[in-house]
Formats: sequence, C-alpha cells, structure tokens
Amino acid sequence: MIDSAPRTTSLHDSSQAQADQALLRLGQRLMAASYRFITPTPLTHQRVNGRLADPRATDLRGVFGWSRPFDAGLFDAAELAGLQQAGIVQEDAGQLRSTVRWSSLGPLLLAHSAYPTEEADAVFFGPDSYRFASLIEDHLCQRFSPVRRAVDIGCGSGVGALLVARSRHTAEVLAVDINPRALRMSAVNAELAEAHNVSVYHSDVLGSVEGRFDLILANPPYMQDTQQRAYRHGGGELGEQLSLRILREALPRLQRDGSLLLYTGVAMVEGRDPFLDAARPLLDNDAYAWTYRELDPDVFGEELEKPGYERVERIAVVALTVTRRS
Repeated sequence: MIDSAPRTTSLHDSSQAQADQALLRLGQRLMAASYRFITPTPLTHQRVNGRLADPRATDLRGVFGWSRPFDAGLFDAAELAGLQQAGIVQEDAGQLRSTVRWSSLGPLLLAHSAYPTEEADAVFFGPDSYRFASLIEDHLCQRFSPVRRAVDIGCGSGVGALLVARSRHTAEVLAVDINPRALRMSAVNAELAEAHNVSVYHSDVLGSVEGRFDLILANPPYMQDTQQRAYRHGGGELGEQLSLRILREALPRLQRDGSLLLYTGVAMVEGRDPFLDAARPLLDNDAYAWTYRELDPDVFGEELEKPGYERVERIAVVALTVTRRS
C-alpha cells in the first residue's frame, strides 16, 4: 500500500489515494506485460509522432510512451472506466489520451507527465534523467564510504532516490520536491520499485528536512523558461540561480566524507562558464575536494533562438561532484 506517513502530500485525501493506487496498479500491469519505453527529447518525440498518417495509438507503448490519442476499444470497458475515474485517461477534443507517461530505466519503470509537458507542475523525464542516472551509478560504484542517509533534491519522478535506495538497502533516502505532483509520482514509483527505504517530503531545497547527509543529489531545472514551469525554470539571468542556491545550501549539510552530486546545465557565454565562475568561491577552500566536467557540450540548441539567449554560444550539461573533507 502507498502510505501517507511521513509524506506531506495529498495522499491523505482519499480520492487522491485511490487515484495513486490506480496508477500503481497500471504500473504493475505494464511491468507484467514487459512494457519498455526509452523517452527521447521532446523534439525527437515530436518528429516521430509527426511521421504518422494516423496518429492514433495501436498498443500500450503508443498510449503510455508516445502519448498518442487512442480509441476506447484498446482497453476493456471496466479498465478504461477505472483509468478515467483516476484521471489517468482523459478525453481531449473527442479523443482519449493518457495524462501520464511511463519510461524505462534499467529494471525500473517510472511514471511522469505525458507529452507535451506544458503544465506548470509537469513532472519531466527524458535524456537528462538518463545522464543523471549514469552519473549516480558511476559514483555509487566508486564510493567506499557508507551511505547512511541520502537526499534527492527536486526529485521529480524520483530517479535519484530510487537508484540510491536500491543500491544501498540500509540507507535512509529522502526524496524532496516543491511540486506536489512530483511527490505523488515519486511515491508511486518508489512503491512500484519496492524501494521501501524512500520517504517523500515537500521541501523547498532542504528547508523542510533536518540533519546532515552522506549523499546529496540534485538535477535542478537550468533553463530560462518564460512559462516558469517547475521542471524547467532555473531562475536568474540564464537559468543558473537554482543550481547555485542548491550548492550554497547543500554544502553545509554534508557529513564528513559526504558528497554532493549536482547535475545541471550551463549557458556558455563568450567562451566563459558563468556557473563555474560563480561556484568557485564556494568551493576553493580546504574543506572540500571537487571535480567538474562537461557531460555533453551542446544540448537544447533550439533554445538559442529564444529571447534571453542572444549572447549564449551553447548550452552544456555538467557534473559537479563535491566531497567534504573536514
């Protein structure tokens, strides 16, 4: 059962709890059917769907992966009625569509928002999530210090928290987010993955949780988004504000030998890295050891055509790893 304690989400509401149980049952059904879907970039998603003469889905991957409209006959009447009652399926312009998408990550199956992610509280999953997961897995393989307590800041669908929880079964793992919809998705995904050492909390960065951590993870939004969608808008001049805030607030919360893994994006301006320039004063002292590298030098090139990015040469995704030495 999905348990509301100690989660500070709307799971206390009985109708919402029923909807979350329906989402969990759907995930279990998809896993039993060996469903798999690797989520591409939104631009690739648009291009692939645009190839179709008939846009309607003909299978579960079309419905819950490609977010295509579908006919009622694809499901039996009772199952479809349950999905509609739970808000998982809705009618849109005379057609049926899923409001959620299911993506594969290794053995995991994760629920997140359907394409296109236009709502202010959308829960995003995509290529950044896969790169973030790879960064976490590499760190855990190389880490010999124990992980007793970990937190995934801005957990979204719960990727970071789930990977740590499944790798370190005795660890207390917190998944925190300011977006209630993300917390609900993370709770369902944790239950589906049988990651019972994950607890989900509403928190603005680390403001609502106490104590120190052996491992802090963060994959914050890093774009300048005019719609200010929670999963995408990083704030500041070029989307860097939230990443810098996480760095400032996370460093004092590390245990000795504890590490921060910050995966983010940087708008490079005239050959400079503005994020690294701003981060250096926080890092260049004897208390921390750190590494910084570009994981991909050029992502979301289409953003350079939007207002605010006139001086930006490229957007890179980077990984900052900081370990507290004293």
